[in-house]
Amino acid sequence: MAMKNYSSVTEFILRGLTDQPELQMPLFFLFLVNYIITVVGNLSLMNLICLNSHLHTPMYFFLFNLSCIDFCYTLVITPKMLVGFVSERNIISYTGCITQLFFFFFFVNSESYVLTTMAYDRYVAICQPLQYTVIMSPRTCSLLMFVSYLIGLASAILHTGGVIRLTFCDSSIINHYMCDLFPLLQLSCSSTYVNELVSYVVVGTAILCCSLIILISYALILYNVIHMSSGKGWSKAMSTCVSHIVTVGLFYGSGILAYVKPKSSETVGQGKFFSVFYTLLVPMLNPLIYSLRNKDVKLALKRTLKRTTN
Repeated sequence: MAMKNYSSVTEFILRGLTDQPELQMPLFFLFLVNYIITVVGNLSLMNLICLNSHLHTPMYFFLFNLSCIDFCYTLVITPKMLVGFVSERNIISYTGCITQLFFFFFFVNSESYVLTTMAYDRYVAICQPLQYTVIMSPRTCSLLMFVSYLIGLASAILHTGGVIRLTFCDSSIINHYMCDLFPLLQLSCSSTYVNELVSYVVVGTAILCCSLIILISYALILYNVIHMSSGKGWSKAMSTCVSHIVTVGLFYGSGILAYVKPKSSETVGQGKFFSVFYTLLVPMLNPLIYSLRNKDVKLALKRTLKRTTN
């Protein structure tokens, strides 16, 4: 009998974050709190930016998009993960798995380019303050966001299209809490060479280009800050960059540790651990990082609360 060219797997079983039963409920409540803080934090920041005119600047336009992306890809990942902690068999359909994979890659790649755009914005604001409003015009900001989302979409289509062409035979247990690329490649009974090549080229190019732009931007910022005569100006310039540097470090650091490795079973397990940082921790921390040390956001919060109480 001739072998079928199509995948015989119609659903997958997500193994989850851990196999230890005693950890399931504590982890459920931990990540439920994480999810609530992430949703409330990002929605609150987005509302503050919309409702307060003094936050209608390029910096907060990019921050609004960052919060929107964090909210969306947390919505794609966390609810299914929470279900896995309280289910005996955490099943996801083939279509659902492919859909989750697509939106995950779309949002996570878009975020990397939004963070890069924010670094360029800080460079223009500090190094070319007199030309800032001209260079970072509304049209330019919209174009930068459009390109970020377009690259994210192209990346998602490449990765997802590559997975759709694969054949999955008998094995259906994904060693992850979500439908991620390398755990899926391990299950395929067809050649994954093209998928791995596309992954390393796309991810490598994104990391190289984004890292280069961010490093150059901050190198130029540092050079200008060193030559500032005013200590107050130096302090103000650096305070606007610290939040972004922390976010970039967490996002790219955990992302590199999760993906820039061979796809052995051991490294997939390590990747599952590091992916918790950029899929769950970073989206929760971003609103806090950009709010706690930000006088403009604090002022916007006070004004909004005053309007609602009056």
